[in-house]
Amino acid sequence: MVHVPRRDGPPSVHHVAARAGVSLATVSNVLNHPERVADSTAARVHDAIAELGYTPNRNARVLASGSSRSIGLVVMSLRNSLFSDMVNGAQLAARKRGFTLLIASSEDDLQAQGEHLAYLESARVSGILLASMTESRDQVELTRRHGRPVVYVNFAPTTVDACSVVVDNEQAGFLAAEHLITRGCRRIGFVSARAELQPVALRRAGVLRAIAGHPGVELVDIDAGDIDPPGGTHAGSRIAAMPADERPDGVLGVTDLLAMAVVSELRAAGIRVPEDIPVSGCDHNSVAWGGAVPLTSVTMHGAEMGAAAVELLLEELTDPMHVHRAVVLGSELVPRESTLGRAGAAAARTATPSDPRRTEA
Repeated sequence: MVHVPRRDGPPSVHHVAARAGVSLATVSNVLNHPERVADSTAARVHDAIAELGYTPNRNARVLASGSSRSIGLVVMSLRNSLFSDMVNGAQLAARKRGFTLLIASSEDDLQAQGEHLAYLESARVSGILLASMTESRDQVELTRRHGRPVVYVNFAPTTVDACSVVVDNEQAGFLAAEHLITRGCRRIGFVSARAELQPVALRRAGVLRAIAGHPGVELVDIDAGDIDPPGGTHAGSRIAAMPADERPDGVLGVTDLLAMAVVSELRAAGIRVPEDIPVSGCDHNSVAWGGAVPLTSVTMHGAEMGAAAVELLLEELTDPMHVHRAVVLGSELVPRESTLGRAGAAAARTATPSDPRRTEA
């Protein structure tokens, strides 16, 4: 019979060790470094924890170690499925390594982002993943001076030496524009805004590269004012009001939300999509996949970005020889009804998308 120490209060780590028949160090490893413990031993410890109802004193562990087995993730917005996918991928990767993920959304507000970073520091996270649309240099350098590494997600830093994971946004713009060109479009309306944002600038560069390869194809820049749906509504109404001989014969929204709003405005004006004007998005937002006209777009691989960022962060935490790297994931076009029509989209669905192409620098 296993002797369990006397209990006058909540179960402690000593009770767990006694019930599982292991040392205190083994219980500590199961809780903090599960990769160091054999599966069978870990199972005994977890069974003991469940039987006793033991809850680790995480606050004490944080104060003792100076950091916790948690990772912070600050995203620009959770309204775009790219960032939701990123959260899911990062959370799964973190759990596999014995870490929890603390999530915050800045809603594209730099001050709010700084407040979230400060809060995550106070929670003593081990490191932070930052999915911002800007470099946020001052905030990042302050966080790193306090001893917490930062990995950029969906943004490639140019003045901060740090790891990053991005999708190839230039390739995304190229693929979307090339697709419209192969559909016969020769006057492509590029609906965008906030050219200072890195993904926007890179996608436009890709569009220009595609057009440069096809003499006779021209670009019509249409400033939406913002990258959210109201901007698309404004741009769509302007396109619909153009004389037919001046109107773009294909439209590419720099975001799916812009493109989806354009589709709605064109159809309300009696302009058929895609028969009169094919429309494509560029960031694979799940909000735009359904509806009356499911939107053609380009994959962003948010889950893969989140998982890769976690791995880079944990490598930086554990490897004294760590060298900062930039991981770039490829993009693939996903054609749907907004450019192919219903019959064409049904045929395209039989094709299987490839795995994301990954390069590192």
